[in-house]
Amino acid sequence: MTALKKYQRLESPGLWRETAAAQRREVVVAFRKATLVLFDPRTETPLSHWSLPAIERRNPGELPALFSPGEEAEESIEIDDADMIAAIEKVRSVVRRRAPRPGRLRNTILGGMLLSVVAVGVIFLPETIYTHTARVLPHATRAALGTAALLDIQRLTGPACATPKGTAALGQLSERLYGVAGPAIYVLPEGLTHPAHLPGPITLLPAATVQGQRTPEATAGFVLAAGLRADAVDPMVPLLRHAGLMATVRLLATGELPAGALAGFGEVFLATPDQPPSDEAMLAAFQTAKLSSAPYGYALDASGETTLGLIEADPWRSGTPDPVLRAEEWDALETICAAPVQGQG
Repeated sequence: MTALKKYQRLESPGLWRETAAAQRREVVVAFRKATLVLFDPRTETPLSHWSLPAIERRNPGELPALFSPGEEAEESIEIDDADMIAAIEKVRSVVRRRAPRPGRLRNTILGGMLLSVVAVGVIFLPETIYTHTARVLPHATRAALGTAALLDIQRLTGPACATPKGTAALGQLSERLYGVAGPAIYVLPEGLTHPAHLPGPITLLPAATVQGQRTPEATAGFVLAAGLRADAVDPMVPLLRHAGLMATVRLLATGELPAGALAGFGEVFLATPDQPPSDEAMLAAFQTAKLSSAPYGYALDASGETTLGLIEADPWRSGTPDPVLRAEEWDALETICAAPVQGQG
């Protein structure tokens, strides 16, 4: 979505309603790389994160615009800022262009696909269904399911660490490593033991990968490691595996998972053992990203004894040619978990 770059860092006021029965509340709406972040204007505390591709407009053509984070979500936000409305509508138009066109032919195909999938499921392993479904899901559906999975994970970890400047620094880090199509990065305060990935794309970092690190290159290495894990195993597959075969078949046919299909996913996700990428894969990623790998090697092992491959074969031994973050951005990222956070709506 390169056309959205001009909207990055855009902010506007809005009136947020956490549930249909809740009072409207003044918030600051911040447009980020893959999310819409709602902040308390007085304390700068993040109140909610919305996946941009999943956002729905409830009153097309009317003002103020009324948006929600999904078709069945109770949350809503009223916005009358023209630039912010244009930014959100741009995302929605891109998603609509990528989505299959509805019609009789599509319904017929989906019906036949459902029967075929059921038949295949009887004959072959369910894993075939999971991998096929993960491969064909549209981006908006993947983003919505990734956000739903993140919410379940945060039951256990607490809300993602966030401050306005720290969240902006995460966006800068993602863009530095992957360009404007990079993942939304979240730092979880506890419970997560290694970098991980969710559909969206969403990258999750333990707080320890940010706090106490000497340089942003080390944190960048953890982000690259999560990306390599996602390249090796589509993060949608474990999510579908947890939902189960019949729920996956329903998703494939209708575009929606049954209610409650992701309940308990957080426990499974956090208990999944780490599968570190090989040194060769990591070094190639550092080479492509134009990053020194030595800081990451020392972050994994302060003595360097078990990570000599990452240190001695550093593709940029003379140092990272282009700064990862400016000094003030790195300071904001290092302290992103120091500020108190509230639960998401």
